[in-house]
Amino acid sequence: MSDEDYIVFIVDDDAAIREALGELLTSYGVTTMTFASAGAYMDVEKPRKPACLILDVELPDINGLDLQGQIADGDHPPIVFITGHGDIPSSVRAIRRGAVDFLTKPFSDVDLMRAIRAAVAQDRRVHAERADLDVLRHRYNELTPREREVLPLVISGLLNKQAAAELGISEVTLQIHRRNVMQKMAAASLADLVRIAERLKIPVTHSRRTGEE
Repeated sequence: MSDEDYIVFIVDDDAAIREALGELLTSYGVTTMTFASAGAYMDVEKPRKPACLILDVELPDINGLDLQGQIADGDHPPIVFITGHGDIPSSVRAIRRGAVDFLTKPFSDVDLMRAIRAAVAQDRRVHAERADLDVLRHRYNELTPREREVLPLVISGLLNKQAAAELGISEVTLQIHRRNVMQKMAAASLADLVRIAERLKIPVTHSRRTGEE
């Protein structure tokens, strides 16, 4: 991997550890940013690229595990914990909250790089999924107000005449709106449109009344 592929953030209060990790990763062609505390890490604007956060458990301002909990819902990279005082409860807690690995010092270069690459691969997937979702949101925003009313009726499985009656429009007009929704959302089929709606969290608010023909 080239140094432009991803970045590794290192948060450790031990300057010698920060320097050693920085030199090691540089030898692999990896870009790094180092921080002596959790606060310093949080205060800096991060590059928008795939990343990994190497996080020491014991920090001067906040425990690394507590920081993990605070940033869990934010836009932060996957975490690889490092510690000189590892214990099973801490490692279980970290992994259950989504940490990629929990390494006890001293750890091997091989184990560290394996964990970093796993974290970066995970972050790449998240970035790709987020980009795809942004595209879907943009397409949805291009729908007219009427088309946004038609979409949930379509994914609910209503017949055209049922959906038309729901909106008080003709079946022909409903079919036109439905076709526009399919085209604008780039849906190849009804099943595809349903999957798109699920990703956008568009609720199914009606059920098909199968007794009607």
